[in-house]
Amino acid sequence: MRRVRIDDPLAEPLVRELTEEYVRRYGPGAYEEMTRYPTEEWAEPHGVLLLLLEGGEPVAGGAYRRYDPRTAELKRMWTHSAHRRRGLATRVLAELERAAAAVGYQRLYLTTGPLQPEARGLYLANGYTPLFDVAADPLTIGPLPFEKHLR
Repeated sequence: MRRVRIDDPLAEPLVRELTEEYVRRYGPGAYEEMTRYPTEEWAEPHGVLLLLLEGGEPVAGGAYRRYDPRTAELKRMWTHSAHRRRGLATRVLAELERAAAAVGYQRLYLTTGPLQPEARGLYLANGYTPLFDVAADPLTIGPLPFEKHLR
């Protein structure tokens, strides 16, 4: 895993492909999600962007930013479309959890979109508590919030 800034050229594939995927799933307004936080939100010590590299190229990544003094908010989870179904997102998620705990965060919080069932499955499979009715139709809820308390 490599820690980079969101404006590092290595992060460009993550930002580009994630933006394209959000726009494909949610429409042109999704572009705003990718641009709503200033670069500093992802910078250490309160935030981090991690990339998993293969042959020097990013294949997966994710980030967190400070949500409140004890909580980090996970964002920008991504696996390159050519590298999915290999457990890479789980590896990135575990490393983000370790990094957040190492700087003193006690809790992780995130939301994922209702049109991202693979993300919902990832968080449920990795011990995240849904803060919504999992039996409800996700399209009636909007963003799906999750949390996980860190040790």
